[in-house]
Amino acid sequence: MRAIAIVATLAALGMLGGVYFLTMRGSDDQFASCRAGQIAGGTSVIGGPFTLVDHTGATVTEKEVIDQPSLIYFGYTFCPDVCPVDAARNAIAVEILEERGEIVKPVFISIDPERDTPEVLAGFIENMHPRMVGLTGSDDQVSEASKAYRTFYQKQETGDEYYLVDHTTLTYLSLPETGFAEFFRREASPEDMADTVQCFIDAS
Repeated sequence: MRAIAIVATLAALGMLGGVYFLTMRGSDDQFASCRAGQIAGGTSVIGGPFTLVDHTGATVTEKEVIDQPSLIYFGYTFCPDVCPVDAARNAIAVEILEERGEIVKPVFISIDPERDTPEVLAGFIENMHPRMVGLTGSDDQVSEASKAYRTFYQKQETGDEYYLVDHTTLTYLSLPETGFAEFFRREASPEDMADTVQCFIDAS
């Protein structure tokens, strides 16, 4: 799929959305033992304020969404293969953590607001996890959220309703007190994700 090729190319260059991922640890980082790598400029360059509309039709901000450890994924419900697989993988990781007594919120932010209405998102997340939150909004609102997390997306102009959207396929861990903490690539297993999230929770 073209989206995978784009992300793979960016990953090979060591960057996504202008953010460089480095393989070194920092001694002054409370989460250093949990990280697979660091981000040039620090973790504060990823994440930030956003205002979106959830799957119930309510307008929410990042403070309301990230009120507990959250796994955030940018995708779209009409995605034929990548997004459903990634969202399901994230839901499994959340289930593993719940079995350990840790509550983590799975969040799905649509980068296709033209088709992903709150009603459409509600149907999508219902099949993923009972606590998953689906978010959409206006073009500007979605763009601002995407920029905050340094993600990429681009609609393929096909002239019909069956268009695809190229997009970043990372999942982001954000904590309510410290913000963005870590990212996960597509190849991460639910078990590996759960172990890493557990590490961050224990260290926070």
